[in-house]
Amino acid sequence: MRALTPQSRLVEQVYEAILSEITEGKLPPNSRLIQDELAEVYGVSRQPVQQALLLLRNHGLVRDAPRRGLVVSPLDVDFIRNLYEIREVLEGLSCRKAAECGSERARVEGPTLIAAGREAVATGSVTKQIAADMAFHCFLYEISGNLMIGETTAPYWHYLRRVMGEVLRDDEKMPGSIWDEHAAILEAVIAGEADRVETLARNHISRAAKIFVTRLQAFQETAIADQQSRSLRRIRR
Repeated sequence: MRALTPQSRLVEQVYEAILSEITEGKLPPNSRLIQDELAEVYGVSRQPVQQALLLLRNHGLVRDAPRRGLVVSPLDVDFIRNLYEIREVLEGLSCRKAAECGSERARVEGPTLIAAGREAVATGSVTKQIAADMAFHCFLYEISGNLMIGETTAPYWHYLRRVMGEVLRDDEKMPGSIWDEHAAILEAVIAGEADRVETLARNHISRAAKIFVTRLQAFQETAIADQQSRSLRRIRR
């Protein structure tokens, strides 16, 4: 963890700092979040920490645990599956609209976003990779001309960041393949190929969802098996 220098918008800064720790796996599921300790680490008072934790709880990233206070929430596989079903439709729509009315901006501005994404992969930083991914998709929402797409997806990006972090940390090949798919999507947008890019975008999200859900189910099954094994050992003693 890193100390934060006193600045404005402290609540937002603390929120982002805690979310980054969760995304990078430094605060795994069921980790306790103690206000005094976080305030000391980030070099702020308890108030912005308290407010940031309330926001994280409202967003489903932390939860109340009996006799433990607040802890990092385990990921909900069913929620993720449902979320990606909706996202698949919206990403297809945004790319279709981008190809129809935003191809010129895509040609001028898009390659820089692809380069930034590949650079983020090269650094190995999960936080940078997720930020670059968000920037690419939000750019497509913007040039689609339909502001409702970005407004609809915005409330869920914090949770999507958490999901992406869980998988990107443990898969060496996936980060590069994501940006290969992004590059293909951008190419189709620039070419104005509305039908093709909608298919590419929907397949991109569908493939990601299958990988995420499969990995998370495996993680959870392993965790349950470990817990059962520990319980049996205690009983036998």
